[in-house]
Amino acid sequence: MEMTKVAILQSNYIPWKGYFDIIRKADVFVIYDEVQYTKNDWRNRNMIKTPTGMQWLTIPVSQQSLNQKICDTYVSKSNWNIKHWNALAGNYARAPYFRHFENEFKMLYTSIDTENLSEINRHFLDKINSILEINTEIIDSRVLDLTGDKNERLIDAVKKLNGTHYISGPAAKSYLDVSEFEKASIQVEWMEYSGYPTYSQLFEPFNHNVTVLDLLFNEGPNAKNFLNRQ
Repeated sequence: MEMTKVAILQSNYIPWKGYFDIIRKADVFVIYDEVQYTKNDWRNRNMIKTPTGMQWLTIPVSQQSLNQKICDTYVSKSNWNIKHWNALAGNYARAPYFRHFENEFKMLYTSIDTENLSEINRHFLDKINSILEINTEIIDSRVLDLTGDKNERLIDAVKKLNGTHYISGPAAKSYLDVSEFEKASIQVEWMEYSGYPTYSQLFEPFNHNVTVLDLLFNEGPNAKNFLNRQ
C-alpha cells in the first residue's frame, strides 16, 4: 500500500524553519484556517533579529469576536507591508544573501493586494516554498468540508486525502487522541523540532525561533540544507 503523509496546520506569517520542515515531510499539507483566530500567536506575527535584540513584525488585524476564524480575519491598518519590508531591509542589509533576494521580496511585500490574513500568509508561503524547493501539495481545509469535533475533523481530513500517516506538531500531544487515529488506520507521526543545526546568523546570540527569512538572507540557496535535523 502506498504511503501518503498528511500535515495540518494553521497558517502563520513568515513562519520559522520548523514550519517548512513539516511541510517538506508531508505529501499533502492542509492549511486549517477555519478555526478560531488566537491573539498574540504566530498567525499574524513573527520575529526578526536586530542589532539591539529580537523584534516582532506584526500584521495589525481586527478581531471582532472571540469566535472569529483565522480565514475571516482582516488587516486593520494599511501600510503594514511597507513598514515590514523597511524593517527587514534595514536589519538584514548586511546579511550575505540579502541582495540575492531583495528584489523578489520587495516585490512580494509591495504587491500585496488583499486584506485577508489567510491570503496574505499564503502569499508568503508559496514564495518561500518555491525558494526552498518544497513541492508538497498545499490545500485549504475548506475544500474538504470537514465535520466532527477537534480530533474527528483531523481524521476526516486525512481520510478524504487518502492519507496513511498524520504528521503532528508536539504541542498536540495534550489533546490528540491517538487511539481514534489508529481505529481509522492512520498512523500518527510526531514532529521533532530539536537538533536543527545553527547557521551564520547576524547579531549574537543565535536564535532558532525567528522567521525563515533570517535563514534565507544569511544562507541563500544553501538554506534548504538547514531544515535537516542533526
